[in-house]
Amino acid sequence: MQEFTGVWVRDPRIQKEDFWHAYMDYEICIHTNSLAFTKKCSCVRRRYSEFVWLRKKLQENAMLITHLPKLPPKNPFFSLNNAREIGVRMQGLRKFLEVVVHSPVLLSDSCLHLFLQSQLSVKQMEACAEGRSRYTVSEAIHSFGSGNKRFFDSQSEEENMEEEEDMH
Repeated sequence: MQEFTGVWVRDPRIQKEDFWHAYMDYEICIHTNSLAFTKKCSCVRRRYSEFVWLRKKLQENAMLITHLPKLPPKNPFFSLNNAREIGVRMQGLRKFLEVVVHSPVLLSDSCLHLFLQSQLSVKQMEACAEGRSRYTVSEAIHSFGSGNKRFFDSQSEEENMEEEEDMH
């Protein structure tokens, strides 16, 4: 059977932080039969700044072994209400992910798998990938992926992980 990995970036949603600040996030869906992935189907929500973090992490971890595609440019005048701009950005994010998920070098990066298959925050993904949490990457993906119960069952458990991160 031939290996496949499909990537979709869809369902843009405006998330309000407060009265003055809002951002757009996108649903990232993966469907694959690749042995490189823990889950064969998953959907998570990510914002543009998390894509920027992922690209930086992949660049650091892959060093000069592979060339990473660029993300769509950050536009300081990006309008959350302009359907054309949103569509162009989603297409650029999808193209970035399609190249990344088909690179054997990048597929070995834990940050990529946590980004694509868990709802962990950037800080939590870094801690998990660096072994500074009590959860393995696989456990994080299974426990905190789409359609599953929250990775942290209570606020106190989340605070414990943050304390663990601060100790390292």
